Amino acid sequence: MYAVSVLGPEAARAVERLSAAADGRVGIVRHEPTDTDGGVLKAGYGTEYVVDDGWHGSGTELSVTGAIDRLAPDHRYAFVIGAPGARLPEIVVGEERADALVSAPSADALDPAATIEAVEGTEPYETLESLAAAVKRSDEATYSGAIATFTGRVRAKEDPADERTRYLEFEKYDGVAEDRMEAIETDLEDREGVLDVRLHHRTGRIPGGEDIVFVVVLAGHREEAFAAVEDGINRLKDEVPLFKKEVTDGETFWVHERE
Repeated sequence: MYAVSVLGPEAARAVERLSAAADGRVGIVRHEPTDTDGGVLKAGYGTEYVVDDGWHGSGTELSVTGAIDRLAPDHRYAFVIGAPGARLPEIVVGEERADALVSAPSADALDPAATIEAVEGTEPYETLESLAAAVKRSDEATYSGAIATFTGRVRAKEDPADERTRYLEFEKYDGVAEDRMEAIETDLEDREGVLDVRLHHRTGRIPGGEDIVFVVVLAGHREEAFAAVEDGINRLKDEVPLFKKEVTDGETFWVHERE
């Protein structure tokens, strides 16, 4: 799934135009005041998420990330309205902004086809659940008796005496990293009994406690699934060009420079 924030006073109109142009299931997430009194926020922010078959859900306890995570297994796009701090690529309507994925002076001036193309050039938004759902949709799923997974997370501390890791920041060698992961997936899928493999590694800033990397394997039996998961994560770490910066409470350093 591709997820983006759409910002500006005409964001809702922009999302309406983008949804009409999108080829695939669309989820819309709105993050906005739930109650105001004379323009003063009374009850904090609430999140509503809407899917393109007309289903609505809303409340004050559902976070933007939580809503996007719910959409990820069975949607192609998630357009988020009103959440500038969501750590997503941004489409800005109403002003020109150099750091935006796309910007336009108004919603009607936005080119929906070109914007969708730009959105599809961003890193996909994946979760463990979305990758597991993808392998279940595989043509080979009829022959599967096992799905095995691995999730790597940002470890805040090795032991109680350590400085806390505030976040990790990952950069990838564009193009090469994706090609290398696809090659590993193909190699693993060529094994007897392994039916489908998905590898995904997030980039950018990832705070302590969040997920970094996923390996999901669909296989005929658990033995093949477990072996492929272990080899998949080991090969990803050894062969895929990803560069990790660690930021602790006391210092910042590139991890490869200390190895």
